[in-house]
Amino acid sequence: MTRFEDRPYEERRQLIYGPVRKEGIFTWDWCYGREYALASSLPLSPYLHRQMAEATEALGRIFSRVIGVVRRGDASLMEELGIPKAAWGAVRLEANPSVPTVVGRFDFALTPDGLKMLEFNSDTPTGVVEAFYVNGQVCEAYGQRDPNEGKAVDIQEAFQRYLQPWRENGESVGEVVFSALGWHEEDAGTTRYLMEQSGLDARFVPLESLRVEGERLIAPYEGGMRPVDVLYRLHALEVLAEETDRDGYPTGARVLDLVAQGKLHLINPPSAFLAQTKALQALIWSLYEEEIFFTREERETIGRYMLPTYLENRFLGRSPHVVKPIFGREGGAVLLCDADGIIRCRDGEKAYWDQPMIYQERVEMEEVEAETLTGSFRGRRLWGSFLIGGRPSAILARLDGPITGNLAYYLPAFLDE
Repeated sequence: MTRFEDRPYEERRQLIYGPVRKEGIFTWDWCYGREYALASSLPLSPYLHRQMAEATEALGRIFSRVIGVVRRGDASLMEELGIPKAAWGAVRLEANPSVPTVVGRFDFALTPDGLKMLEFNSDTPTGVVEAFYVNGQVCEAYGQRDPNEGKAVDIQEAFQRYLQPWRENGESVGEVVFSALGWHEEDAGTTRYLMEQSGLDARFVPLESLRVEGERLIAPYEGGMRPVDVLYRLHALEVLAEETDRDGYPTGARVLDLVAQGKLHLINPPSAFLAQTKALQALIWSLYEEEIFFTREERETIGRYMLPTYLENRFLGRSPHVVKPIFGREGGAVLLCDADGIIRCRDGEKAYWDQPMIYQERVEMEEVEAETLTGSFRGRRLWGSFLIGGRPSAILARLDGPITGNLAYYLPAFLDE
């Protein structure tokens, strides 16, 4: 009998992703006319696995502490961080002080100087189904150990813990809706997966079907409309803040106003949006350099895992650096520059170029090689480490060129023991 790993790559890919597609849990293994999810896997050492978990937990505590102070900041601080005015009231709501977000993901580069955090996707992280479900399917096919085995239960525990204080306060949390753009296969699929794993009595409703009526957000239900108490939305808050309906009514701002008034609970919480802006990384690094606010242990964590990040270019003429938009996603509008400012690599997408930028020390990600349908691909691996309810959870790896963009491969990983 031919071993699974000895079969042709195309055959292995069909054996893995054919059944997964039929189950309907993960249907975007092929995106934008090209292969997205790879049927090959690369090893993850137990040491790096532990280190990512430790870094994720420690950085999560730091971001939680900073958010707790920043959310009480004045208008000038909110403006400096790039927070839209429509969201100010919502982000100032008190949340769980030990949990920066319910579902978040730190992105790490494994560099010659160790593990370095590039950014924190705390508002609308994707890659959830890939990490918590698909990675296990690939590992099972190859007879390998899944580093994310059993991690899906973290999602249920996080959602249940997050809603518990509202329940104890007697607040209505009976009508729970999970929402994303209905036409967006990945976002809708990710949202449905989270809903199923949450253990909540909830419904999926496309964003385009939600309405603001009077003092409530409402959703269709059995031929009628019903007020929503809790909304999980895979929809960026900076986008929501600017959205209007066809008549020019500021729907997004109105939704955020309802949140600020306590008439709608959001997951991820609005305070998570404060961690999403990369300007917060610049603030954290500034406090670190000034040797104020943080404890010795926190300073050690920042110095070990974070990179020098500023709101102005302090690297020009000194060292290589990266230019990033404060709310950019999927490598959008990223520039990799030499010390003299010459651009060596530029993102090709059109979005995010109009945003304020941060400047971050440039590091080299590890170079790895993987099988694909078009042959061997050698690129840079970016590690994602999920922070679920304040605790480290599943890991995710993606493979691309120097900039991890929207078309980067999903690269499964197995625990190499």
